[in-house]
Amino acid sequence: MIVDCAIYRHGLRTEGPEDLSDALDEARAAGGFAWIGLHEPSEREFDLVTREFGLHPLAVEDALKAHQRPKLEVYDDSLFLVLKPVVYEPAGDTVSTGEIMIFIGDCFVVTVRHGEGSPLASVRRRLEQEPEMLDKGPTSVLYAISDAVVDHYLEVATELQTDLEELEAEVFQPDTGGSRNTASRIYTFKRQVLEFRRATGPLTLPMTRLAGPGALGGGVPFVDDKARPFFRDVSDHLARVNESVEALDRLVSDILSAHLAQMSVRQNDDMRKISAWAAMAAVPTMLAGIYGMNFDHMPELHWLWSYPAVIAAMAVLEVLLYRLFKRRGWM
Repeated sequence: MIVDCAIYRHGLRTEGPEDLSDALDEARAAGGFAWIGLHEPSEREFDLVTREFGLHPLAVEDALKAHQRPKLEVYDDSLFLVLKPVVYEPAGDTVSTGEIMIFIGDCFVVTVRHGEGSPLASVRRRLEQEPEMLDKGPTSVLYAISDAVVDHYLEVATELQTDLEELEAEVFQPDTGGSRNTASRIYTFKRQVLEFRRATGPLTLPMTRLAGPGALGGGVPFVDDKARPFFRDVSDHLARVNESVEALDRLVSDILSAHLAQMSVRQNDDMRKISAWAAMAAVPTMLAGIYGMNFDHMPELHWLWSYPAVIAAMAVLEVLLYRLFKRRGWM
């Protein structure tokens, strides 16, 4: 569905025509640009936009099907950028992603949103309060959306860092019997970090290309050269996000290894305790097995004090074994 349609001239908004076929002509006549916003459009709804703005069929296919990785594509008449905004849900400690496709031309912007958590409405409102920024044309919209998405990445990274600290404290506290649940939480958290990484990692190359000429740059069309410092700022923020994601991924792997090591140590402790008790039980079993405890007096068949002597010997040996195991920390 079409969420918003407006024409901007000198940074000021005028409502777009009801018929989209007139939007591009009015924008060119006014010396401004048209900004069309769509949310999960159907193929039929998007067909009119495709014909009016001359969008490339491959980009149109990506915009309709969604589930794309972040990327930047340059076509003859437009620039196509895919972003993946991230939503953090504190109630379930989960990370989910949406998608924003941006088509940029010489005098138009078409944004297509899939999923929730999109910053487009707030970006449009903020830009409309800054006419001097909006007056820079479609490039300003591209920058503002990219900046909003990446800045939100920083907020999500901070939230995940807080959750990881809580998980770390849980792992290293005395065992309360929730080891299996803790391991499950660690694996779940690692999957959230992986989902986050899929959104931030592939975006590095597109932001580097937009930031300016160089090994990966080289003058991206439809992007004003004066805007490249702004994209360098976005690229710098994205680098910080990727560093945070890498640190989170390494730390959660270390926490998982530490948790598994702790479980192994506890199991070894349990086995030592079981072995110690088994050794203590083996002493009277051995003596009883040798002498059978079935003859008069014993142990050499007719010793008068043999029976109490054997009982005393078993007691002494049990005490000695107990003290030995206790000193070595087995009990």
